[in-house]
Amino acid sequence: MTAAVWLIVAGFAVWVGLRLVPGDVAFFWVQLVAFTPYVALSSPLALGVALVFRRWAAAAAALVVCVILAVLVLPRALGEDPPGGGGPHVRVLSMNVLVGGVPADRIVGLIRETRADVVAFQELTPAAVARMEQAGIDALLPHKVLEARPGTGGSGIYSRFPATRVGLLDFGGFGQVIGRLDVEGAPVEVVSVHPCAPYRAASHSCWAEGLTALSRTGGPARILAGDFNATLDHARMRDLLDSGYRDAADVTGDGLETTWPVIPRRFHGLLPIPPVTLDHVMVDERTAVHAFAVHVLPDTDHKAVFAALELPPG
Repeated sequence: MTAAVWLIVAGFAVWVGLRLVPGDVAFFWVQLVAFTPYVALSSPLALGVALVFRRWAAAAAALVVCVILAVLVLPRALGEDPPGGGGPHVRVLSMNVLVGGVPADRIVGLIRETRADVVAFQELTPAAVARMEQAGIDALLPHKVLEARPGTGGSGIYSRFPATRVGLLDFGGFGQVIGRLDVEGAPVEVVSVHPCAPYRAASHSCWAEGLTALSRTGGPARILAGDFNATLDHARMRDLLDSGYRDAADVTGDGLETTWPVIPRRFHGLLPIPPVTLDHVMVDERTAVHAFAVHVLPDTDHKAVFAALELPPG
């Protein structure tokens, strides 16, 4: 029985050890680490087993594991009140429209409901652009920068404020368009984030490159909004936070709100995937976050994410 107890504790301990490594351990770990909040939630099981069978050394080890996991995960549900802001307010919405399949009237309806000033789209197709324009998106958000493509690699930014295209991050056929907005005299750079999904080993490189390319800070305020295909437990997301970004949901205490999959998916065709947090709005440290929310749309496997922000002065 002692060996069995230690085996259970060791499983959680190995997870913690891998999570603390400042980088990708291996491709398969990139897929697994997204489930760290579930491991943290279940980690008291190891402590309980050790206590029931009076294996005190194992119980002590399990307690350490529980504490570390709590420190890693729990702050996302607590929120913070960081400095920032002092400039104009902007309401940002992001949605992965699943190969342009979300009905255009529902997209426009959500923009009206949230009173969004800026919307970042992922998996934006030319056909979806045409349908949204027929549904009246230009009347709400007259400015846009687009990289619409057939399939999953397109993106776009619609804005109430003047917008200029200033760049494109393009890895593995996934175009992440970058726009420069003039928000009441305050310049802000917006990236519609969508690196390729790490669903197989061959896509690991373009996923990693697409995330790493986001890391620039300095210059105008920057907003990264979209489907990151990564959670805050991935090393490259932690690198973004270390470089000066904050996750809007983390700031407001909504960091454990899941965004994918809304439509059931299976892990390697086997077990159903429990929902994880792949969609984010990230801002640099000069921008204040006042609210965060998620919204369910039909015909997509991602929730839309919304954040109310206050930019630094222009």
